[in-house]
Amino acid sequence: MTVQRAPYKLIGGVHVPEHKQSSTQSPIKPLVLAKRLIIPMLQHIGEEAKPIVNIGEHVLKGQKIGEVRAFVAAPVHATTSGTVVDIGLYPVDHPSQLDALCVVIEADGKDEWAAHTGIKDYHLAEAQTLLAIIREAGIAGMGGAGFPTGSKLQVKQQTPVDIVVVNAMECEPYITADDLLMRERAAEIVEGANIVKQILGAKKIIIGIEDNKPQAINAMQQASQSQAHIQVMSCQSKYPSGAARQTVYILTGRETPANGRTTDVGVFCLNVGTAAAIYRAVVHGEPSLSRITTVTGLGVQQAANYDVPFGTPIEHLLNQAQAQWSKISRLIVGGPMMGYSLPQVQIPVVKTTNCIIAATVNDFPPPPPEQACIRCGDCAQVCPVQLLPQQLLWFSKSAEFDKAEQYHLDDCIECGACAYVCPSSIPLVQYYRYAKGEIATQKQEAEKAERARLRFEAHKARLAQEEAEKEARRQAREQAAAKAREEAAQQAALASQQGAAPPAKDSKALMIAAATARSNLKKAEKRLLAAQQAGEDSSALLAEIEQLKAEVASYQ
Repeated sequence: MTVQRAPYKLIGGVHVPEHKQSSTQSPIKPLVLAKRLIIPMLQHIGEEAKPIVNIGEHVLKGQKIGEVRAFVAAPVHATTSGTVVDIGLYPVDHPSQLDALCVVIEADGKDEWAAHTGIKDYHLAEAQTLLAIIREAGIAGMGGAGFPTGSKLQVKQQTPVDIVVVNAMECEPYITADDLLMRERAAEIVEGANIVKQILGAKKIIIGIEDNKPQAINAMQQASQSQAHIQVMSCQSKYPSGAARQTVYILTGRETPANGRTTDVGVFCLNVGTAAAIYRAVVHGEPSLSRITTVTGLGVQQAANYDVPFGTPIEHLLNQAQAQWSKISRLIVGGPMMGYSLPQVQIPVVKTTNCIIAATVNDFPPPPPEQACIRCGDCAQVCPVQLLPQQLLWFSKSAEFDKAEQYHLDDCIECGACAYVCPSSIPLVQYYRYAKGEIATQKQEAEKAERARLRFEAHKARLAQEEAEKEARRQAREQAAAKAREEAAQQAALASQQGAAPPAKDSKALMIAAATARSNLKKAEKRLLAAQQAGEDSSALLAEIEQLKAEVASYQ
């Protein structure tokens, strides 16, 4: 079967040295289980899971140890059997380098599974049933973004999804995890994509693969050859063709709106690793417990792809790859274009850890010093989002963040293509990240100020309402006292006409009226004192007090 060529080409982009050969010389390798697994409760975009186990508790492989309630969230499961020895903050795989809540499991070596069952004939299952399984399995996007797949599949769209795109581009240098996964587990990927198609009611599946992966292309063709609704497309190997919006454009020609998602143009995009995890969850009932991770760089002797349980310390993984610690100058998570350095080796592998580069100085020599921009325009030519990197640089450096936003800084995908071609060695992406951070901080401060203003105005309104209620009660008391005096006068007049003695002045109504008058007099005197101390005009209060004194005297 002939491979169809993708109908569109990547806008911009760069050709970068691939460095992929060293990690594709052997099949996916199983990993010797680490003695202690550090499992973060947040391995995805969204809300952190809440631990539902206790220290000292024995857990089984696949048992849920972290529960979630938020919509954008994913539960977390034990990746082996053993004993929970700690629940606390540990360093995790995240660019912020902040600690996160983790459950630490001391492995018992048995790797004993919790009970689990799947749906072999998933074609007969309802979409909601399949969704519930995927959400409960804790699957998150394995292409790098880490958005919970169960949540992503449930987002309601005005535009019906008619195409499912399986993103197998893997354009970043060094990373080969998806390549090896397609070579060895193509059928699982195809079935996972079919499950997504069934849930969404889509009509077509497109599997997009760069033409530098001939073995993966052949494997995916063989796995899907009897299914007419699946197209395997190849495209030019060019970075960053693997970004979701760029992939969708290359394969379908549909352009995603600036502030939208690919589903806004009727396309659901998922990574091959995510598709395989969906298959394992639905058909075998296995939650998301491990992923294929590339270990490469000149700092290891056994560069390869490993099937790594989540929570495995990176030090353990590197030791399995025969790390030469004396040669390693830095550790990079992800690829060299969009990855970041690790602060320490005890950080655990999580759902988005697709590659560890044990880099030496020969892999990544120290960058040359930054020089002044020469306005060559090379950065604009390679930008896949068609931005103006040079202008964004000026605005970022001069803190003109409002102008940076007007020039669509938020649309920057931080691919690093601009910095790669810059002849002045300007770390453009670092400036953009700085500007984005400052803009986010300013927005947070503005939101905080707005919340404070709303609270202040609500407080003022509450005080005004309380004062109005007090005034209403005072007027009601005065009206009741006036009515009581009027009734007493009427009774006295009636008694006088009938020759009877007037009612006693200490009757209940008169007593209430007298007490009200005295209370009003005291309050007025307090207001007078306050007004005099503040130097305010008190003539109206003096008149009110004289009137109240006369009223009090009438009850004597």
